[in-house]
Amino acid sequence: MGKHEAGTPKYIANKIKAKGLQKLRWYCQMCQKQCRDENGFKCHTTSESHQRQLLLFADNADKYIDEFSKEFQEGYCELLKRQFGTKRVNANRVYQDYIADRNHLHMNSTQWETLTDFVKWLGREGFCVVDETEKGWFVQYIDRDPETIALQEAMAKKEKMEKDDSEKMMEFLEKQIERGRQLGNKVEHKPTELVRDESSEPITISLPKFKKPETKVNIVQKPQASNKKDDDTASLKADSLKGQTMKKEKKKLTALDEIMKEEEERRKKAPKKNNWLTEDIVVKVVTDSLGEKFYKKKGVVTKVIDKFCAKVRMLDFDVKLKLDQAHLETVIPAVGRRVKILNGAYAGLVAELVEINTKHYCVSVKIISGPLSGKVVNNVLYEDISKLHSS
Repeated sequence: MGKHEAGTPKYIANKIKAKGLQKLRWYCQMCQKQCRDENGFKCHTTSESHQRQLLLFADNADKYIDEFSKEFQEGYCELLKRQFGTKRVNANRVYQDYIADRNHLHMNSTQWETLTDFVKWLGREGFCVVDETEKGWFVQYIDRDPETIALQEAMAKKEKMEKDDSEKMMEFLEKQIERGRQLGNKVEHKPTELVRDESSEPITISLPKFKKPETKVNIVQKPQASNKKDDDTASLKADSLKGQTMKKEKKKLTALDEIMKEEEERRKKAPKKNNWLTEDIVVKVVTDSLGEKFYKKKGVVTKVIDKFCAKVRMLDFDVKLKLDQAHLETVIPAVGRRVKILNGAYAGLVAELVEINTKHYCVSVKIISGPLSGKVVNNVLYEDISKLHSS
């Protein structure tokens, strides 16, 4: 029977059937041919090409089975790592996603007869953490990527350093407490009665008398002016002298000016912090370990965890990620937009971006919150500010 012509209903039906998945028992791995029914598979097994493939397989059967098993294991683990990461997931769910690809390698050509045997082998070889429940077998991928291991070691080192610092401080405080207890035990304070000696003379205290300083007034006698012009020049000189004395006197600061000055001095003395993460700022993902989908994409910090880690809600996707500060960078908006100062003397204040200096990688901002509102701050580094998210 010949093939149907292109465009006919039967031709289209055959093409649709060829695209979908067929039954596994009618698939030949050596020939990589999928048959649609039992009659077609029987005809294929009696064909000359299939017989030649069987002869090649008989010469070195272990080699082919090992290659097929390795390819199946790599494909399964790659899908588990890419789609689920290190999350605990049902093994059958991963397998269903794996066989959804029409060109996948079938399990009937590997050394494992069932999915259970394959999952147990993954646990024994150390590729995954495997456990059995009432709902079936569950697997959890063990990520051995050098970059991931280096990141985990860096995070562990950072946590250990913070823990060591806190432990040293607690140990120092305990030593001080113990030392205070020892000193307290040596010196015993016993209450005594107050006895006043009647024969003693009363105690007198002599305080010096404070005299108010006398203000001397220098009276300058003006010579009698011969005419009106001399009177005018003398009055002008007197006014100029009075103005100079007034300028020399310091102007008294108002309460608001004093508060602003104290606040500015306090902020200038504040040290610069290593962590800059804060809520409601826009950040950019600069790591490609999450894939190209999230690389160079922007998100909003919704919650800060442990100073150097934060929950970020991506703007382009409805996804929330938990990311380290090292994998994020600040975002510089356009001039006129609002920013948040993250570090330095004015950390935590909201400001308006006034100017961007691309040559020196710094900006100028105008503070619009707090007692320092209206103050312009220059030479603020890119990493010390970030765009403020507005709903």
